[in-house]
Amino acid sequence: MPFSKKARSLLIAVAGGHGALFGYLLCTGNDKFYQDVVMPVARLAISDGEKAHSAMITLCKWGLVPKYQCANDRLQTRVFGLDFCSPLGLAAGFDKHGDAIKGVYRMGFSHSEIGSVTPQPQPGNPKPRVFRLVEDQAIINRYGFPSVGHARAHENIQKGIRYKTGPLGINLGANKTSANVVQDFVDGVNAFADLADYFVVNVSSPNTPGLRVHQKREKLLELLTAVLKARDALQRKIPLLLKIAPDLTKEDKESIAQTALELNVDGLIVCNTTISRPETLKSIHKNEAGGLSGDPEKDVAMETLRDMFELTKGRIPIIALGGISSGEEAYRRIRAGASLIQVYTAFTYQGPPLVKRINDELEAFLKRDGLRNIADAVGIDRLGPSPSGYGDRLITLEEQIAASNV
Repeated sequence: MPFSKKARSLLIAVAGGHGALFGYLLCTGNDKFYQDVVMPVARLAISDGEKAHSAMITLCKWGLVPKYQCANDRLQTRVFGLDFCSPLGLAAGFDKHGDAIKGVYRMGFSHSEIGSVTPQPQPGNPKPRVFRLVEDQAIINRYGFPSVGHARAHENIQKGIRYKTGPLGINLGANKTSANVVQDFVDGVNAFADLADYFVVNVSSPNTPGLRVHQKREKLLELLTAVLKARDALQRKIPLLLKIAPDLTKEDKESIAQTALELNVDGLIVCNTTISRPETLKSIHKNEAGGLSGDPEKDVAMETLRDMFELTKGRIPIIALGGISSGEEAYRRIRAGASLIQVYTAFTYQGPPLVKRINDELEAFLKRDGLRNIADAVGIDRLGPSPSGYGDRLITLEEQIAASNV
């Protein structure tokens, strides 16, 4: 029996109302809606992790993501000479080619890291190379630095740079077939000197054969000396950070800390993905080759952070990542010695509302403990309040607070 005119109007009104509600919850970044509906449906609709990643990059490129602006004095901080509206940034590996700048900052991240970018274009490792471990809230990837190369990435970043509202880092990598790894990093410094707010030397990816050997003392000294020389020759002083692996021996950590202090490296990023596989993993993909990230990496990432903070005596600012999925975990890393934090895997599972939730929870913890700002919390579980400075020109906590206008 055909619908009456009144029934059709009612159906249209109901459908329109539900559509409007869906659109409102989607655009405003309703946390529960994303966790219960959007992200699970998205995983079902796009079962391949790499295709889902590409789809999110496209949405970010066009700014089709919820908008959130962090404007909280308590969360503002100043690290290695740069101002951050909050400690929470997006780790390298998401925006590999500089395509997603508009959306990343629109979602409220205080900083974003592009890359890793290699001098020459390269496809990375064969597909499939991204595996969701949903039961474990984790990902295993073996991307192998797929890159459009310096020239194309520079062009992409130039197009999107007007949308950035906070520091932009360039994570530098080396080509898989490079005859001179050191020169690849030096070339990266020169290629992005006009765009980078900070550089990252990434010798900690497990997916490029022979790369992690550059974390050893002799190789690391050679590499960092050359890269710092190139950086120092630039017209402006751009902070240089070193990203390390979690899979390090005690001797490795001591050597890296000693080298970083000797050469006045401006910061450490602790840490990259792990090649370890905790026995708690449940997913059928748990034995895939590659780097594991997400919740199962949390303990080893925290241990590495604590060790590096103590070995550097709190003198080198640290960006912490690896298994951070809540404000509570972010706060634990800050109290253990991190000046800034980054997320990636948790973002792929929880979506854009994660940014606001972590910031809100961080603020609540600071209030609970009577702390004025993030700088007050850095390292208080380890060595007491520590200054966050810029390389060899460390500033006192009081000077940092004054500089941050808190």
